[in-house]
Amino acid sequence: MDKLVTRCDWAMKHALEEKYHDQFWGIPVHDDKQLFKMLLLEGQQAGLSWLTILKKMDTLCAAYDNFDPVKLAEYDEQKVAQLLADEGIIRNRQKVQAAIHNAKQYLKLCEQHQSLDRFLWSYVDFQPIQNNWSVITEVPARSELSDQISQDLKRLGFKFVGTTTMYAFMQAVGIVNDHLLTCSFREADRIV
Repeated sequence: MDKLVTRCDWAMKHALEEKYHDQFWGIPVHDDKQLFKMLLLEGQQAGLSWLTILKKMDTLCAAYDNFDPVKLAEYDEQKVAQLLADEGIIRNRQKVQAAIHNAKQYLKLCEQHQSLDRFLWSYVDFQPIQNNWSVITEVPARSELSDQISQDLKRLGFKFVGTTTMYAFMQAVGIVNDHLLTCSFREADRIV
């Protein structure tokens, strides 16, 4: 008999959310390019639903050269205009400019701290925080850690890295495991 699959409440509304939850959310990520991509995507999501980002994911990746920081750092005003004309992405000038700006800040951060992976995971001694929530209403929107990371990234010049955005980022890349206790996808031994 097959084991009954259960998911966190938020992941049962749309097939894209279900797939993202099952295959990506909460899995520790240590690949720098993937971490940078998720940092930018979470910034793009600010004020929107994550489902909006999931629906636009392919177009966003294509439009932003798969969030390659070296390429993004070279974008000029012509590229900004091209992005703002692309109906398949989030057409918000501040978010477009922040992606380019954050690529430049990312490159500086890597010079100072070796990698984004090392910088971020050092906050948790390179081990995911395992939360034990029973219901979705217990899951916070921010934490002292997200406050700290947000402040530090802002001090380094990053934009669209507020504490709520950073907490969602921490969940997405597995720094925090907020899968509910009843969730079949709770195991923390999956690493990207």
